[in-house]
Amino acid sequence: MTEYVGLTWDHPRGRAALEAAAGDLGSGDSLRWEVQPLEGFESAPIDDLARRYDLLVMDHPHLGDARQHDSIRPIDELFDADQLREWESAAVGPSITSYRMADRLWALPLDAATQVSARRRDLVLDAPSTWDEALALADRGLVATSLAGPHAFVSLCSIAVSLGDSPGAGHDLFDRGIARRALDLLTRLSSRAPKGTAALNPIGLLDRMRDRGDIGCIPLVYGYVNYSSPVLAFGPAPAHDGRSGSTIGGTGIAVTRRSEPSAALLAHLRMLLSEEAQRGFIPTHSGQPSARAAWTDPGVDAAAHGFYSATLSTIESSWVRPRVPGYIPFQAEASALVRSAVDGSRSPEGVLDDIEERFAAVIAAATEIEENA
Repeated sequence: MTEYVGLTWDHPRGRAALEAAAGDLGSGDSLRWEVQPLEGFESAPIDDLARRYDLLVMDHPHLGDARQHDSIRPIDELFDADQLREWESAAVGPSITSYRMADRLWALPLDAATQVSARRRDLVLDAPSTWDEALALADRGLVATSLAGPHAFVSLCSIAVSLGDSPGAGHDLFDRGIARRALDLLTRLSSRAPKGTAALNPIGLLDRMRDRGDIGCIPLVYGYVNYSSPVLAFGPAPAHDGRSGSTIGGTGIAVTRRSEPSAALLAHLRMLLSEEAQRGFIPTHSGQPSARAAWTDPGVDAAAHGFYSATLSTIESSWVRPRVPGYIPFQAEASALVRSAVDGSRSPEGVLDDIEERFAAVIAAATEIEENA
């Protein structure tokens, strides 16, 4: 008899379905979930959490640190190749490939999310399809941007992707010309945001948009199906020359090295990723499924006020962040630097210089770790 303990994030989307499905797994085993705030999910050291929990709900940028510390088990040690191929073909966008490194899968994609646009239906009739349209809304004082925590840097990357860059693909993190344009655009979008919004995480921004009505549009914010309603609508991320930019998030379930998963626990994980659960149990328990079959199900979409059909194209083309040791603290530092450029306390060129220098140090350290492994 084993009681397994998992850690997820404290929001209905992160906890409700997992808690409803947990309990007695059969064969004497059981599972219970504890929670941490969104900020912990985004930044808590993965190796510390892995020593305390059997299952971790995590985001793909933590993979570098998880692999460096040998904190989690490869999923292909636990499930056969046919099952993995089935999940690979079923997942929407890069929601499963973002957890694949070194030809191994390290987490199961329970939840799929990416940055999309959000708007008040009564204030903004249509989602901005281009950055020029988003800037026009900003000039009217209708726009807030997602800048708190890691989101300022993530938004910068997404805008750069829409302008034609592939951050991290070359010697430098950014094409400097594109990065400068992206930072200028983010600064202009943020220039007339309602007071106090810069400190809000995506949940706080969406709460404020719904409850106070002083935000008409957030051009880039992680999509939360729970907020899609007759009041709030989600749409694709704005595009430039037909190319949208968005950074995939979502969550995966990882099995830690401390865990000895039983057949009952593995069967439970298999159930959570089944098409039946993804199209039924997960959406009806406040979750946001990772299976394309759920995102394209007319009934699931209608119950979500069109959330899935409106954002499918964006998640299918979303960008995957680097997954190297040290990326999580770098992302936090880079985001603080972006905020300093947006609020005018530092020059854009100086900020981009610092971001490049810090990213180069992360890559150099990761290379040394790999060479000494």
